[in-house]
Amino acid sequence: MADRTVCIGPALAAQSYLNMEAIVAAATGTGCQAVHPGYGFLAENARFQGLCAKHGLVFVGPPASAISAMGDKLTARRTAGKLNVPVVPGTGHVDTSDEVRRLEGRIGYPFLLKASAGGGGRGMRIVRAADEIDAAFTGASAEARAAFDDATLYMERYIERARHVEVQVLADAHGKIIHLGERDCSIQRRHQKLIEESPSPVVDPSLRARMTDAALRLARHVNYVNAGTVEFVLDLDSMEFYFLEMNTRIQVEHPVTEMVTGIDLVAEQIRIAGGAPLSISQDEVESEGHAIECRINAEIPEQDFMPSPGTITEWEPPSGNGIRVDTHCYPGYAVPPFYDSMLAKVIAHGPDRGMAISRMADALGTFKLAGVHSTLPFHRAVLAHPDFRNSRVTTQWVEKEFRREAGRADQTIVEERRAI
Repeated sequence: MADRTVCIGPALAAQSYLNMEAIVAAATGTGCQAVHPGYGFLAENARFQGLCAKHGLVFVGPPASAISAMGDKLTARRTAGKLNVPVVPGTGHVDTSDEVRRLEGRIGYPFLLKASAGGGGRGMRIVRAADEIDAAFTGASAEARAAFDDATLYMERYIERARHVEVQVLADAHGKIIHLGERDCSIQRRHQKLIEESPSPVVDPSLRARMTDAALRLARHVNYVNAGTVEFVLDLDSMEFYFLEMNTRIQVEHPVTEMVTGIDLVAEQIRIAGGAPLSISQDEVESEGHAIECRINAEIPEQDFMPSPGTITEWEPPSGNGIRVDTHCYPGYAVPPFYDSMLAKVIAHGPDRGMAISRMADALGTFKLAGVHSTLPFHRAVLAHPDFRNSRVTTQWVEKEFRREAGRADQTIVEERRAI
């Protein structure tokens, strides 16, 4: 849809999408007024926000001060603690695997090594025993450096039976801040979200009120402006929630919130960045029905989600009542091997969760895609599983329970691919 493209460097992200000067030069050279940083790369980089401002470009996101306060997870944890928002027990930054060994007794096993910068599951490893520390530290720090140009790690206790629940907030530059309810992102593999829904099927009104209040207190404290997401882990054994992090950007899964509230989050982002007040007040926010999003990736689920770059030879996404598809793909599109493997987001909305699941299942059943492998069969299998339908999943369900049935599930997927 763009009428002009600008080369910012080679495929390697460190030389292109993480090259701040190249991006600012592209923006100023084409006469842009604003830069929308999207989901990743420099979206939560305070220095990039400052560089945009220095060159007269409006950064469609929060001010550098808010990014610094909440975009860095270690700083955000300290801020949450000061506001009496519960946080998962953890440490400050750790510089070496030897330091991790010295601190593991304080946290206990299992624990997470997590990147202080960025998100999306990058730079994160579960450590269940001492002999896993070296490999986990090396892998997490290398991945964090490659994805965010920042290898800083910290340790955090890992909650085994957990749901991942996040609260969407919007704030303008005039002191007005609202929340748009919560999203449940518990269907994950390797800490990367696969299916999201709103509202969460395990959050009752009382818990929702406490979580949204905590999210708003955090955002107000740092004078947050624009769209942001406050993420929590919900311990299913105690039904207590703990602050994880705040993503100081729009989320990949924002369409489920748009579908249940009718609010265009990206339009609000741009309005706010232009100095306009929020177009809606908290008492005007209404959530209707239920929405589910499936991330369709060019991956091979039965081979541990191995990427599947290539050329799309057939592309016919679904349509219909309550169905939305966000995508950049088309027949003949070449899926590159360099970046995230997402091909499309399919979002289904219905008057209740059961109808949303039914509409999503129908939509995925009519999705025609050939030329590359995809996660379509995986999503169909998850949607049909009784654990998902009855909200009995956790953040580890895909890897611990669903993949335990891998032999039968993979054979079903292989047979389905043959039929397609």
